[in-house]
Amino acid sequence: MSAPPGPLGHLAIAERGRHDQGVTERPLAPMLEARSVAVVGGSSRPGSFGEQLMLQLSGGGFDGEIHPVNPRYDQIVGHRCVSSISEVPTPVDLAILAVSNSKLEEQLRQAAEHGVRSAVIFASCYEEPKEGVAPLAERLAGIARAAGMTICGGNGMGFLNVERGLRACGYSQPADLEPGSIALLSHSGSVFSAMLHNDRGLRFNLAVSSGLELTTTVADYMHHALELPSTRLVAMFLETVRDPAGFVDALEAAAAKGVPVVVLKVGVEGRSRELVRAHSGALAGEDAAYEAVFDAFSVLRVRTLDEMVDTLELLAAGRRAAPGGLAAIHDSGGERAHVIDVAADVGVPFASISERTRERMAGALDEGLVPENPLDAWGTGHDYEGIYAECCRALLADDDTAALALVVDMTTEDQAERGYVAVAKDVWTEDAKPFAVVSNLRSAVDRRDATSIRSEGIPVLEGTASGLAAFRHLFAYRDFLSRPPATPVDPAPDAIRRRWTERLRSRDELAEADAMRLLADYGIRVVPSMEASSAEQAIEAGETIGWPVAVKTATPGVAHKSDADGVRLSIGEAEALAGAYEDIAARLGPRVIVAAMAPRGVEIALGIVRDAQFGPLVMVGAGGALVETLRDRRFGLPPLDRVAARRLVDGLAVRPLLDGVRGGPPADVSSLLDGVARLSALALDLGDHLEALDANPVIVSASGCVAVDALVVPRR
Repeated sequence: MSAPPGPLGHLAIAERGRHDQGVTERPLAPMLEARSVAVVGGSSRPGSFGEQLMLQLSGGGFDGEIHPVNPRYDQIVGHRCVSSISEVPTPVDLAILAVSNSKLEEQLRQAAEHGVRSAVIFASCYEEPKEGVAPLAERLAGIARAAGMTICGGNGMGFLNVERGLRACGYSQPADLEPGSIALLSHSGSVFSAMLHNDRGLRFNLAVSSGLELTTTVADYMHHALELPSTRLVAMFLETVRDPAGFVDALEAAAAKGVPVVVLKVGVEGRSRELVRAHSGALAGEDAAYEAVFDAFSVLRVRTLDEMVDTLELLAAGRRAAPGGLAAIHDSGGERAHVIDVAADVGVPFASISERTRERMAGALDEGLVPENPLDAWGTGHDYEGIYAECCRALLADDDTAALALVVDMTTEDQAERGYVAVAKDVWTEDAKPFAVVSNLRSAVDRRDATSIRSEGIPVLEGTASGLAAFRHLFAYRDFLSRPPATPVDPAPDAIRRRWTERLRSRDELAEADAMRLLADYGIRVVPSMEASSAEQAIEAGETIGWPVAVKTATPGVAHKSDADGVRLSIGEAEALAGAYEDIAARLGPRVIVAAMAPRGVEIALGIVRDAQFGPLVMVGAGGALVETLRDRRFGLPPLDRVAARRLVDGLAVRPLLDGVRGGPPADVSSLLDGVARLSALALDLGDHLEALDANPVIVSASGCVAVDALVVPRR
């Protein structure tokens, strides 16, 4: 995939030459691991932003140098104050600019001239447009790039390096933050702060509110976070991606390190995308592209913040899911039924427990209770702690149990450390499989008991849907780790690749016959066809191909032939073909294609589309006239092998049709997977020269997969 270099490309060479105790310094180290900080606009005025900056920086445990800059003071919070950043002793790693938009350019330039290596900007970087003058944000980025500086922001809340006690943030954050294993990267300042204020025990090593990303993007922050030994999880709240190539590289690095990435991506709906653009000044990419990228690297996409924190808490416990499904134990038959319904909606499979497990549970349960999964274990209430603990052990010991959920409402226990609290702690220490307490009603969770359970490292998930979704993500990452190595199809011969590259570079629109030849050259089976410009030629083509045949217009510019009434099917003899030709030619022009009739089967659409951010994507969807009506389609980021192709195909709503309906034979799905993988090879070779490619319909039947029609639009 071709893409411009990331925003930090201007730093790469310079930073390779910087060393600290023999170790090459990372590009963002001067910012995120600063040893000396100048606070421009620091203040002693109670309640002011500048005072809060100084209090956060001084009170967070930072052991580096702090230099407040403000001509109004001699001292701020016990630190000597100077009137200009030029008076700060060099070197200065980080300048925190607590100044208004009108003073940003001047102060950043002074910092750059003084050799400051990085800056944090909180202001919006907005000014009234001026004719012939670049926007303020562009001028600030230009100053930074010329000086080899990195900037966090603007229009953000700064960052916290919790491990180092470095708080470059002018907004009140909890004083007792403890370092943890989660790196938090957010385009929303409010989400950044809310996550830091969580009462769930989620702990972060690094938290960044990246704002406008004038020079430094989430991709850069992610690369830095992945180099920290403490990073075990990455959590992101995304509006858009400003460095697509760098972002993909960072996701690839996370996947290689086995670090799960949990993302809440906003801007899915049209109105939401408009608001994202207005807020950040960036264009949100089409959501299908993000889905393709996320699938390629098993990014765990969440839909709500509640789902995010439940997922982070479950994953942060550090236990990886075993093979199989979810086992669940309840104290209510009604809530058990509710969980079964929600699990079906969320997509969480239950474990198929063995007869041995059933017998073991039956020995512990009160009379009349059925040993099954999910299990309602509440009977008389006598010795329920022992019953629940034994049933949990039995379920965890089952070979098909991947993880266990103790689904109770976490209402207040009569005595601390008793009841379900005791059960959870006993079970946690006796088995290494993932285990969590799940409450169906968030507002009923007793904080004392939840805190006690969490103190042992046990996740407490606060919501039925969000908790079950967390287990789905846990299983999805397990499945990602077990994916076999990719086995791409054989590449096309160099001669074919060169020929079609030259053809597409001409930017001339391809006729359908050429489009079909392109597919065939890449190993995608197409129906035999011939071009014709007269009734006689059409009949000759029909006799050569063999009856029955289809005839369709080949007039340039008619992309949707059926909509123009330019297709006739199942023509069985010459006279009928002549009549069909004359009708189409009279209305749409003399050029037609005569093609063999494909066997009956399921109509699928295959294609290549170009995303403005991530480049060529492969599409699989419901085909024929349904392609626009159902909008049932999935996108993949090439390269795709047959395993990745199966994930796309299996995600379609029309997928069951391929297994055969009403007694019909199943379709040859294997041939479809091969076609998708070969289309992926075409996308890799020629995608930079394509605006779009459609193969629709592709007929998938018991005898294989064959493309009936094709459209190719060269990139202009």
